[in-house]
Amino acid sequence: MLSENYKRADRLFHPNNTEININGNIIGGKKLAVMAGPCSVESMEQILSIAKDVKTSGATFLRGGAYKLRSSPYSFQGLKKEGLELLKLAKNETNLPIVTEITSIEYLDEYIESVDIIQVGARNMQNYELLKQLGKTAKPILLKRGFSSTIEELLMSAEYIMAEGNNNVILCERGIRTFENFTRNTLDLSAIPAIKKLSHLPVIVDPSHATGIWWMVEPLSMAAVAAGADGLLIEVHNDPENALCDGIQSIKTDKFALLMEKLKLIAKAAGREI
Repeated sequence: MLSENYKRADRLFHPNNTEININGNIIGGKKLAVMAGPCSVESMEQILSIAKDVKTSGATFLRGGAYKLRSSPYSFQGLKKEGLELLKLAKNETNLPIVTEITSIEYLDEYIESVDIIQVGARNMQNYELLKQLGKTAKPILLKRGFSSTIEELLMSAEYIMAEGNNNVILCERGIRTFENFTRNTLDLSAIPAIKKLSHLPVIVDPSHATGIWWMVEPLSMAAVAAGADGLLIEVHNDPENALCDGIQSIKTDKFALLMEKLKLIAKAAGREI
């Protein structure tokens, strides 16, 4: 049981798992949600090609960055509004709902109009003013765990959104900082059953940001599904060697197709499906 500060995310008050319906795609149900696409939208040709490929392989959502928060001010910051327009174009071509990160409250109106799932990145997990405004919308919110945040802090951030009336919150484990430096972060697989014990909210895993290494995406995706994750957020690129953002952690479209076939077996063993 969580502290008395938790009223909406706590399983004690909501014993049944929450299922979020997005254009007929259920997150939190028996079928796993697979959100795939590039770290950043780079061009019309790039996003259309990737969107069609991941759809063919079985992805149920298209992820892609339009506005980007980068550690370095000299790194590619995204195509911004043009990136959103290209994501909408890809959605029209494939019928895949859009998942993309919001970086500032000032973009909220265009995100409400254009985006199916609004992602809150790790850096903004405790941006409480942003969370409050997102809570006043009806849009599903994908809330990423901060890289130095505890599970309790993640759930408290979810409370900020839900306290304003929006119960459509999806939690995302994307790795935390530890003393280990072989990987970009350390994927905390134990967070999946822990969160599910404490909360009714769906949990997805981002193995791409968790490790920063493309060849780790496959085994950790399978491990996440086996551990009970409700979905995956996977970076897929058609030319990762020349990607403008995080190419080193992106898998190619053909490897994504192979991964989806393996995930079907893991999902079946875990009583789920893809």
